[in-house]
Amino acid sequence: MKKTISAEGPLNIGEAAARSGVSAKMVRHYESLGLLPTVHRTDAGYRQYGDKEVHTLRFIRRARTLGFSMVEIAELLKLWQNTRRSSGDVKRIALTHVADLERRIAEMEAMKSTLKHLAHCCHGDNRPDCPILSELAA
Repeated sequence: MKKTISAEGPLNIGEAAARSGVSAKMVRHYESLGLLPTVHRTDAGYRQYGDKEVHTLRFIRRARTLGFSMVEIAELLKLWQNTRRSSGDVKRIALTHVADLERRIAEMEAMKSTLKHLAHCCHGDNRPDCPILSELAA
């Protein structure tokens, strides 16, 4: 394991988490998934992070806020770290993700429309008949 340091020296997991905006639990999780390389540990077993790992954690956090899956993030990280990458590969991942988002948005819009219609048809009073339950039971 290569020892890493930040400009101020090695960071513990809490400091790295705070600087990256990722919880310490997620830092461990990303490391277990291989998204973050295993870092140097002190003799007492404490992880030591540097600026490179914090930067990688920020990259992961930003990708997660855009809704990329862990598999997509792993692929994007490899491309980001490969200076000989093709930007076309990155664009392909992004456009595939956009298409998935559009599909999921359309599905949610259809669900919303159906539920609004069913709620409109329901009297919402003390009577037992309810079109919402009837639709769910159909």
